[in-house]
Amino acid sequence: MEFFRIQRDIPFMRHALVLNAISVTAFVLAVFFLATRGLHLSVEFTGGSVLEVQYPQAAPLERTREAVERLDLGEVQVQNFGSSRDVLIRLPVRGGEKQDALAARAFDEICRAEGGTVAQKAYVTEQGEAVSRAACEVAGGATEPVRLMRTEFVGPSVGAELARDGAIALAFTIVGIMIYLALRFEWKFSVAAIVANLHDVVIILGFFAFFQWEFSLAVLAAVLAVLGYSVNESVVIFDRIRESFRRYRKMTTPQVIDNAITRTISRTVITHGSTQIMVLSMLIFGGPTLHHFALALTIGILFGIYSSVFVAAAVAMWLGVKREDLVKPTGRENDPNDPNAGAVV
Repeated sequence: MEFFRIQRDIPFMRHALVLNAISVTAFVLAVFFLATRGLHLSVEFTGGSVLEVQYPQAAPLERTREAVERLDLGEVQVQNFGSSRDVLIRLPVRGGEKQDALAARAFDEICRAEGGTVAQKAYVTEQGEAVSRAACEVAGGATEPVRLMRTEFVGPSVGAELARDGAIALAFTIVGIMIYLALRFEWKFSVAAIVANLHDVVIILGFFAFFQWEFSLAVLAAVLAVLGYSVNESVVIFDRIRESFRRYRKMTTPQVIDNAITRTISRTVITHGSTQIMVLSMLIFGGPTLHHFALALTIGILFGIYSSVFVAAAVAMWLGVKREDLVKPTGRENDPNDPNAGAVV
């Protein structure tokens, strides 16, 4: 399926040097911000407490945030979770204070902001078990002004383990992609694709370091998804390059690459356009829970298109990829009796 067909090949490789100079500049800046500012890691990596509270009506986020900030715990995060009535509160690790006591202080302050006091109250779970937990009570009130739904604690050692496992997952993904491309195409394409993919990953991380957006497990999942998404685009272009080498024997390598990229433009517009619409919908309407996940995907998809065309293909060209690397010689190329030898088929 094609929305449009371009009749003349666009000379992408003519501008490869300038565009890759821009890529190198963006890459160096991303590394600089990562080294100087670092990532703003979430509670999953650094350790801390997570509280989920629920209000009977739309949650007063500003009042809740002010109540938690009065405890002077450092940087806390207060955001809607799931619905307008549910609020998720993330508290950092506080040296010299137990996490359960810290969470209890936070809920007590939130309850006080709603004009109530905290007391232990018995509840019956869906399984019929009786449990006791903190409840916010108001004198003469029939309902709780705010209810504590759950409390979770993540220790620093668990956070360090998650960070290590995430780095291992990223490394295995990169190695797997290299092996796949080396077996399917040629080692030059494998190196080109990994350079392009690392370009995308580092630039995404650079954005998060520069703006100090929260880097959570969801963002890590988005980065891994971008790796697979970007390599898929590179594979499509590499496959067209192989086909063009087979069809057009007189074309130079830059001309073959330009032809291959031009032939995939319609497919790129359809595929990436549809995906980007969905991701932008999550970014705009998904709320704070999906915001950084969708943001990482948005940046990754945009740079993934760019890197597949101007980074992966250009690096493969500079590594010296040629027809003999991808097409096995048949012995007919120099056959004087073959009318198609050395000609465009």
